[in-house]
Amino acid sequence: MSRILQNVPPLGEARDRKMLEEASSYVYRQTPQGEVLAHLFWPTKTALAPRPAVVFFHGGLWDAAMHTQFVPHCLHFASRGAVAVAAETRIFSKHGTGALEAMDDAREVIRWMRQHAEIFNIDPARITVGGAAGGALLALLTAMPKPKQLPPVDGFDCRPQALLLFSAIVNTTPKGQGSERFPDAKSASRSSPTALMRSKLPPMMMFHGTADRIAPIAEVRRFRSRLRWRRNVCELLEFERAEHSFFNFNVRQDHFDLTLAAADTFLVKHGLLDPKTASDTAAG
Repeated sequence: MSRILQNVPPLGEARDRKMLEEASSYVYRQTPQGEVLAHLFWPTKTALAPRPAVVFFHGGLWDAAMHTQFVPHCLHFASRGAVAVAAETRIFSKHGTGALEAMDDAREVIRWMRQHAEIFNIDPARITVGGAAGGALLALLTAMPKPKQLPPVDGFDCRPQALLLFSAIVNTTPKGQGSERFPDAKSASRSSPTALMRSKLPPMMMFHGTADRIAPIAEVRRFRSRLRWRRNVCELLEFERAEHSFFNFNVRQDHFDLTLAAADTFLVKHGLLDPKTASDTAAG
């Protein structure tokens, strides 16, 4: 059987290459385990002023290679005038690494974006970070630690101006999800967003299915309530009877459209995406 599989064309790799044809791929980090890439999708309209950026981290609990998961979202936001990024991080299946390395990479790619803001014509004060499941946790961990715990590196900060969180994992304690991907229970608990609650966090928009068996909706509701009690902006859009992957383009079109439209509206409201023009509406 193994010989048969070795002779099968790598359909997943071919599909990924096809999906990334419109992107420019850059090595944003050299690690002991190899290069780590960011795939940038450029706005379809030219602009003299610096543009907003939206960076996405895929799901897969820091194990599977799913870096094309948010390509449909990237294409949308590029059409809306943003530089959109499908970011890779180190993963166990490819690099033999765990959650801590992925967290470190997620923070580094945001710093890299700001370091190259002038080259990419990006406004460093309008960076949104999003993600799914474990990728949503990475997004949260670019923002939630206190400033003294996560200071700028070489003058570049990793903190975003807003978060878009799809089927987010918010609890990595042993009672939550993903703790086995950390070196030990202590580091998993310290990295859990439930342990990093504070005020003055960037606005967040969460999308979650009520039938999610991987990241239970009850945990997300508690997380949102605790954030709002500390006067943070956190909106939660629930989808009845929807499961963990409900928002993906290839799972259910109406859920994909609804979550994307809500994300777009949320970023416009917070000044992180330009309002739609007549041409945008006609194109959509």
